[in-house]
Amino acid sequence: MSKDTGFSITSAERYSLALYELSNESNVLTKMEEQCSSILSLINSSEDFKNLIKDPTTKRDDLLKIITSISESYKFETLFKNFLNFLIQKRRFFFLERILKSFIEICSKKRGELKAELKSAIELSNDEIIKITEELTKNFSSKIKLNYKYDKSLIGGLVLQVGSTMVDTSIKNKLQQIENRMIEA
Repeated sequence: MSKDTGFSITSAERYSLALYELSNESNVLTKMEEQCSSILSLINSSEDFKNLIKDPTTKRDDLLKIITSISESYKFETLFKNFLNFLIQKRRFFFLERILKSFIEICSKKRGELKAELKSAIELSNDEIIKITEELTKNFSSKIKLNYKYDKSLIGGLVLQVGSTMVDTSIKNKLQQIENRMIEA
């Protein structure tokens, strides 16, 4: 692992923990989590915004103007707007995506939620996803935060990971296992 990567991970965790503590003290934790999610959605949906975050040549004043405009459009909490401005001033804005993801994970852990990943070969309805989430909540005796993805490359079946437990019933995995046995023979 390079020093830069280690630095960015620990920095992101520190900033996200600070944001969590400030949000909790100010009783705006739920709003802050929603606003972090909206910025993450913006990052994922806008290539221009993602490039703006990653571009080290963008001037601080330009970034501050853009964030002020976005803050007004999304009606961000003052705390969140100040936090974003602080990241810009400290030249840490390029960590934004990692910080916000870490913040949402901290919120989830503090609520006692387990993170689960589900991939399926067929597209599942919202009702099916809710039923799976409820069943996992019963089985793991903990609230589950399910991240669902449709993945047609699985051919058939499901891949489910909850914490360190993984269940892979996909046809793709079964074909891979057969291929591996044939190579060994």
